Amino acid sequence: MDPSFDSHPDTPVGTSVPSQLVSGATSEINNLLQIISGTCSDVEEMLVGNRDGEKCLETLRGCIARAGAIAAALAGHAGATDHKMLINPQLSALLELQPVTPLAAKPVILVVDDEAQALALMKQILIAAGYRVTTAESGADCLYLFRRRPAVYQLVILDLTMPIMDGEETFHRLREIRADVPVVLSTGFIQTDRLERLMNAGLSGFLRKPVAPDEIIGHVHSILESVKFAQAKITKKLSTKDPEPVQSPPARSVNLEKLKQMAADHDQKVAHFDKATNF
Repeated sequence: MDPSFDSHPDTPVGTSVPSQLVSGATSEINNLLQIISGTCSDVEEMLVGNRDGEKCLETLRGCIARAGAIAAALAGHAGATDHKMLINPQLSALLELQPVTPLAAKPVILVVDDEAQALALMKQILIAAGYRVTTAESGADCLYLFRRRPAVYQLVILDLTMPIMDGEETFHRLREIRADVPVVLSTGFIQTDRLERLMNAGLSGFLRKPVAPDEIIGHVHSILESVKFAQAKITKKLSTKDPEPVQSPPARSVNLEKLKQMAADHDQKVAHFDKATNF
């Protein structure tokens, strides 16, 4: 949630709205839509076979879609990216070369979001898909958990707009602890240039809220698969690399003149010895 977001009731009608206000409002709207759409999925399971309930949910989803379109239009005016989901180009190139397969083990995912309801819904979605999930409600909590067991987490899903330490700073600090940690940024608003900067810095993927549960699962699975292929490629490259040739120590240089002198001295000593012993 954006802590700087304010309704600004004193803003005169007809004046231009600051882009910071638009970005904060858009982010908050999309966060709320994420919670509403996730709750709809839960209610849908409860109302299976109830036609009246299904009609109500259909109407609600239509409203969510309309609100999402309005938020996207506002975001576009504030310079936000129009991408819904992204995978880092270096990882997506590996997916094009390899078939996506079921994951053998249950990966552990660290989910970070200061919005408690959004955090609970994301955890529920991932657990239902077979993942093990740890949650953190701030960047500081995330770093504390990650620093204790950096090798345990196969993926971090990180909210961008958080108080004190935002997602971008948290991302860079995570990379200081473990440079190869895969991180997916999940947010309701981000400027295009900021997203490009994070992708160039090694961000694995991006999700723009609101995101449907099946989209979340598909994106997470694709990221984990691409990371697996990248690690396998590195391992293969290291195992097939030619070992460095063993170099013999340099031959000791021979000084012929010195050897001749040593031989002459030896002969002279022998001659003195023969003469002294009358040989």
